[in-house]
Order: sequence, then C-alpha cells, then structure tokens
Amino acid sequence: MAKAKSRFVCQSCGAVHPRWTGRCEGCGGWNSITEEQVSDGGPRSVSSGGRRIEIASLAGEASKTERLVCGIGEFDRVTGGGLVPGSAVLIGGDPGIGKSTLLLQVTAALTGAGEALYVSGEEAVDQIRLRARRMGLADAPVSLASTTNVRDIVATLDATNAPVIAVIDSIQTMYADTLDAAPGTVSQVRAAAQELIRAAKRRGTALLLVGHVTKEGTIAGPRVLEHMVDTVLYFEGERSHQFRILRSVKNRFGATDEIGVFEMSDQGLMPVTNPSSLFLGDWEDRESASGSAVFAGMEGTRPMLVEIQALVAPSAFASPRRAVIGWDSARLHMILAVLEARCGVALAGRDVYLNVAGGLRVAEPAVDLAVATALLSSLFDQPAPKASVVFGEIGLSGEVRAVSQMDNRLKEAAKLGFERAVLPRRRKGEDKPGGNLEVAEIGRLSELVALFGEPPSTGI
Repeated sequence: MAKAKSRFVCQSCGAVHPRWTGRCEGCGGWNSITEEQVSDGGPRSVSSGGRRIEIASLAGEASKTERLVCGIGEFDRVTGGGLVPGSAVLIGGDPGIGKSTLLLQVTAALTGAGEALYVSGEEAVDQIRLRARRMGLADAPVSLASTTNVRDIVATLDATNAPVIAVIDSIQTMYADTLDAAPGTVSQVRAAAQELIRAAKRRGTALLLVGHVTKEGTIAGPRVLEHMVDTVLYFEGERSHQFRILRSVKNRFGATDEIGVFEMSDQGLMPVTNPSSLFLGDWEDRESASGSAVFAGMEGTRPMLVEIQALVAPSAFASPRRAVIGWDSARLHMILAVLEARCGVALAGRDVYLNVAGGLRVAEPAVDLAVATALLSSLFDQPAPKASVVFGEIGLSGEVRAVSQMDNRLKEAAKLGFERAVLPRRRKGEDKPGGNLEVAEIGRLSELVALFGEPPSTGI
C-alpha cells in the first residue's frame, strides 16, 4: 500500500513547500500555506495502455449550437448572446454583491428550456426558497439541492434527464472524496471543478460556478481555475450604490471586456438598458459646478457616459494626499506630473481627490483627458465647457492622442442631449467626427489649460 505523506501548498498561488512557513516565497502571502495529504505511489508511465484518439479535419462541418437565452438582456449580452450548452462559466465577486441572487434569476428564467438545477453548498434549501419568495420566483420550477459532495452532483448530472443548466454555489465549498484535503484548498477546488466541468461537457449542461474572491478582488485560489472554464465573469459594485456591474474578462464564445449593468431592487437585480442616463443622473443640475467632467467611454462594444469628479484643495501637510476611487492611482500621478511639467500647472502642494461617479471602475486610457478637465476645473474653480463630453489619451510629452471608436462615443453623447465634445485632433485624411455636435479638437494638453485661463496661486 502506498504510503501517504504531507506537502504544504499555498492557497493563493499554488506553490508547494517542503515544510510549513508563515510566508509564501512564491507570492509573498502570509498564512496562506496549508498541509495536504498526497500519495507516495510515484508516477506511472503513460507510454502504453492507451487507445488511439479520434482525429477530425479542421475543414469539417461544425454542428450548430443553439444558445440558452434567459431573457435577462444584460446577462445575455455579457455571455455573448446567451449560454452555450456544455460550457463552464465562473462568476466571482465580493460577498453580498448579488451573485446568488442573479444566478437564481437566470436559473428560473431558463426553466422553459428544460430542467434547471441549483446546488448550494452554503445555504439550506429553505433559505433558497425564502430568497426566491422575496424575489417573486417561488413558483419557478427550479430543482434545489444542498450538498457539497461532488460525487453525488456528478451522478445527478449524468442522469437520464440531465439539466440544461446547473449552478454550483460555491466551488470553494465542494468536496471530492478522492482527495484527503479540506474543502476550499487548492487541490479540492481544482479536482472538484475538473470533475464538474467534465460531467457538464459530457451531458451538454451549461455549468455556472460561483467563486469566492480575495481581499484584492480576484477569485480565490490559483488562476488555474480561470484557465479551466470557458467564461470568467466578475461582479463589481459598491454596496452603497444600487448599481452592479457584471464584467466579462474571458469568454471563448463572445467578446471580452463586455459589461452588463444591473440595479439592485426588492425584486432582485433588474437590468439597466440605458446605463449612461443613470450614471449621469441629474447632470444638468451639476454642470454649472466646478470639478466635474463627462467622459464618453467604451465598455466592450457599448458606449457609456460617466461623470468624472475631482477636488483640488490646498494641503495642510508636507505630503499632499492623492485619493482615487474607480480609476488607477498610478495613472492619476502621471496626469498630475504632465500638467506640472509640460503645462506649468502647480499641483505639488495640493490635495487631489478623484472619483468616478456611480461606482463604476474605468480602465481605458481614453479617460485621461476627462480627468485632466475635471482637475483643471476644480483648480481654476470654473465649470467645464457647458454640455460637453471629453475623451482622449494623454502622452508623457503632453500630446493628446486619438482613441478608438470616436463616432460611437459621440453618437451616445448626442443621443443624451450633449451639444459639444472635446477630443483629440483627427489624423490627416480622416473625416471630421461628431455629426451635429460642436467639436473642439486639441493636439496638446496646454490647449486644454488655455480654455480655463490663469490658475490661482497656491497660497503656500
């Protein structure tokens, strides 16, 4: 009989250590190493005993697969037009953000296509029923189960009437009895996900896995789990806001970086078909105030307008504060350095606070010009150009660089009643963008500063 021995595995990066230590040498995480039992049987040869696999031609006809469309527009949009039968989708997000609520809605909406199964390893069946009753889904023919045994779940998926969709909430609670390790460890998560995905693809069941996240917001465990699935979705949003963002970061059957916008209500998560108007809110009441600008951005294939807010104030300390919500703080430091070095705008002795309104997180560099506009508006105590949207990338030499899909951004702005746009200068030979909008093209950041006049003195 093979002798069992122990190994110590980091639950954050998967690194293996010969003994327990408080800090992982691979990722630097503290208290992330746990002991796991492994067999000492040694590796077996795979050079014999196998059977020849079936080889197909690349030019062959691919079978047409009908997607499972749940009717929740924002969810269908993020998944690329609906769930593909036999696909595995991993959904991560902070606790209490609404993952279980959304998946229960999706499961109930797909009951018309066949049997729908919701398996929870964290809640009892009665708890799920209470949530469904609160959301008005008590009469939906959804099959419920509360178990953590992977062997039992696989047997259910392999049944004659295999479900068309199965939700596993969550993968960190699942336990494969073939391994002598605690649930949630790297070995258990990897083995449980592998068995469930294999069974789902064998039976053509769309599998939705809920994943816990770390304090940094990434799905817990090594990234091997994200490589095993077909689609990875992240649920984002601040608990203080009613909006939730479902973002696609990997999708083998659709576009990546696509987002869906939801609004939390008593009936669950409601899709928002026009997020620009909700993120802007009563913009007309605030556009006369200084320190804000409207950014025309792109989230996947969708144009979206969002308000960028900034506050520049004299600092009472030797090291001024730089606080950012919804944007990259390193990018903010770069914009401040370019304004000071290339445009002569003194910001070294001032506190700077930047916020992307509505709880949205913006990542594309096209927001640079809108951030600079909000900063200058607050510094000069002057409102940004009236009824204007702003977008453009700023380089280290102070130039304003063109961005993609300018026409789509301007069409969204015109649809919401904006009249002007501040954007990068077009290249030679390009048609003038903007349609009916009044367009102000700038090539350097100093041209934007000139729109506000002379900055006030620091008073320090």
